[in-house]
Amino acid sequence: MYGGLPARTAGEMAAQKEFFSGISKIPYKPDSGPRDVMCFKYYNAGEVLMGRTMEDWLRFSVCYWHSFCGTGADPFGFPTLLRPWNEGTPMESAKNRLRAAFEFFTKLGVKHYTFHDRDMSPEGSTLEESNRNLDEITDLALQLQNQTGVKVLWVTCNLFAHPRYMNGAATNPDCHVLAYAGAQVKKGLDIAKKLGAENFVFWGGREGFHSIHNTDVAAELRHMANFFRMAVDYKEKIGLKCQFLIEPKPKEPCKHQYDYDAMSVIGFLKHYSLDSHFKLNIEPNHTTLAGHSYEHDVVVASAFGMLGSVDSNTGSPDLGWDTDQFPMDIRNTTLVMKTIVEQGGLQPGGLNFDAKVRRESTDLEDLFIAHIGAMDAFARGLRNAVRIIEDGLIAGMVKERYSSFSHGLGQKVEGGSATLEEMEAFIKLNGEPKVTSGKQEKYESIFNHYI
Repeated sequence: MYGGLPARTAGEMAAQKEFFSGISKIPYKPDSGPRDVMCFKYYNAGEVLMGRTMEDWLRFSVCYWHSFCGTGADPFGFPTLLRPWNEGTPMESAKNRLRAAFEFFTKLGVKHYTFHDRDMSPEGSTLEESNRNLDEITDLALQLQNQTGVKVLWVTCNLFAHPRYMNGAATNPDCHVLAYAGAQVKKGLDIAKKLGAENFVFWGGREGFHSIHNTDVAAELRHMANFFRMAVDYKEKIGLKCQFLIEPKPKEPCKHQYDYDAMSVIGFLKHYSLDSHFKLNIEPNHTTLAGHSYEHDVVVASAFGMLGSVDSNTGSPDLGWDTDQFPMDIRNTTLVMKTIVEQGGLQPGGLNFDAKVRRESTDLEDLFIAHIGAMDAFARGLRNAVRIIEDGLIAGMVKERYSSFSHGLGQKVEGGSATLEEMEAFIKLNGEPKVTSGKQEKYESIFNHYI
């Protein structure tokens, strides 16, 4: 007893605690100055662009693992992010973390979040204990979702951190390990249905190899395809209505990962007749690790009708690893949003900030500042993309560049009915083609006008 009131448990006290005290809901202040970093200058959720609100175009999401489980530790240093929610037993801190997260979501004004099963709740000593932990924590998550209106953009299973997965999960040479991964995904799909997740992501961090000498590549790819078929079958069996997504990455932690980039994943899905069941979740930091430009995999996936969602982050191209920084480059966000708007949006996917504050950014407000800056960067990108599309100048120039395919022989090539004999006859009649400038610098100069 204290002051005549019953003593409260640590969990009950945490339920009443405000983790981000002194920070209110982030406002939209378009006229604010450069020192005003706790407000949106460009992101105006209800503003309508091309018939849709900014909120609907952007569908922002906060990732749970970096923002609420991250400690700032790296291979060379101990944790620097000492968060107030990481107190008590593992299950108590899991509940504290969840309440802190929902306070953050609502103050930031973001309607979606993403999580791995094992960062939502601690792993137990058995599968059954892990599942019980997940059930208990997701009961609270469902309660908080109902209270706030915040939804799950996607769920994924951590099939890479535990030592059992050191040689892979779906591609492990030991079927016992593959079976454990299957049991874990089964529970993950049950949780996705329970929480109303709009997508479910598969990221194969250990699905690859370090040495070809001990690896049967054909067998591992076949096993991974069959693993995905099992997931599709169970999804349909339980009536789970969500989009399956595969997230490409070329390396790290494996030396070579099978889901190397967008084209690798699309080829895999089409080869195994899985392309009708999956789309891609593109993370640009992974794209640049594969040696491509920031926007490359977003554009490629969209070209094949396979762009499902974007893990909106960036890296440092001068480094050789996945740094998961918040995206602040307006050129990059403009190119991504132009692709998204041109394909009609990302629903049911979104822009998920798979990004972490730097280990030196230790204040709680830094978590807000990072998300606000990135949200504004994508809002600017959206505004720029809409101007580019509505003006139609670049699109008109591209159309003119390919105009020879709108008539005559080019039209037959476009339709797939032309023959090599017709190619030869055309050249004999028309001779050598003239050299035509690609006007790259002109396109770049016009693009910069919108930035």
